[in-house]
Amino acid sequence: MKSLKVRRIVSNTIIYFILIVMSIIWLLPIVWLVLQSFGKGGIELKQQIIPKKYSLDNYMYLFSNLTKKTNPIASNHSLDGYFLKWFGNTLIVSILSCLISTIFVLGTAYALSRFRFKSRTIFMKLNLVIGMFPGFLGMIIMYWVMKEIFHLQGNYLALVIIYAAGAGGGYYISKGFFDTISKNIDEAAMVDGASKSQIFWQIILPLAKPIIVYTVLTSFMGPWGDYITSSYIIGLQNTESWTVAIGLYQFVSGSQDTVTSYYVQFAPGAVCVALPITILFFLLQKYYVSGVTGGAVKG
Repeated sequence: MKSLKVRRIVSNTIIYFILIVMSIIWLLPIVWLVLQSFGKGGIELKQQIIPKKYSLDNYMYLFSNLTKKTNPIASNHSLDGYFLKWFGNTLIVSILSCLISTIFVLGTAYALSRFRFKSRTIFMKLNLVIGMFPGFLGMIIMYWVMKEIFHLQGNYLALVIIYAAGAGGGYYISKGFFDTISKNIDEAAMVDGASKSQIFWQIILPLAKPIIVYTVLTSFMGPWGDYITSSYIIGLQNTESWTVAIGLYQFVSGSQDTVTSYYVQFAPGAVCVALPITILFFLLQKYYVSGVTGGAVKG
């Protein structure tokens, strides 16, 4: 008995130690970013883990179109005043993509969970194989379609079409959740005269709040932080149509003059971008976890 107790204590100590180390590794960049956002100075902040002075100047420079305050030590002001525009573009793209993608994913998942039709199994296996290839492999054809067919080259609305078009392929977790809802509910509703559409919208979806929240969060987070697709489709020459991912990347990856001028605005910009996702996640965490675990029960 004593031996078992000692082993449990040793085991718990090792586990807690590993968790503490992992937490520090995970939190350190976030703490550093927040401290940098309030640091006072110029490009030299890049070399300081803990800034020597603090102020709100960096946030004032970031929202220069509202505060009318620009970085006095910067020699390049070509990107001043664009952050709110980029933030708005990203918000529009993320919300529209989220709404359309959620409907596509839930509809596809419900159909594959409840209906049995020819080639259903083949379709699911084929979709699983296609999902193993990264989406940016089709970047060239996506750009051509947006340019030649929709004439949306350089427009952030092209991203909505791209993000939403293939959303139905990510139905796996949602289908697993729908599989856990008894089919007797559908049968009882059909006996009462409900149509397939009424069963889905009025009966099944109210029971599927966790998976709806999970789908909404994942559909929103993808477009919100994406850089590869947005930079390729919009292009670096269309500054007003950029998303925040493109804008923040340009703050720290352009010419030496640009980096020197905008490094102090990168940190507060990154903090502002992280806040909506962080708030959403904490508010909806309970449903998010329920959706993931519920969707993992069946395949």
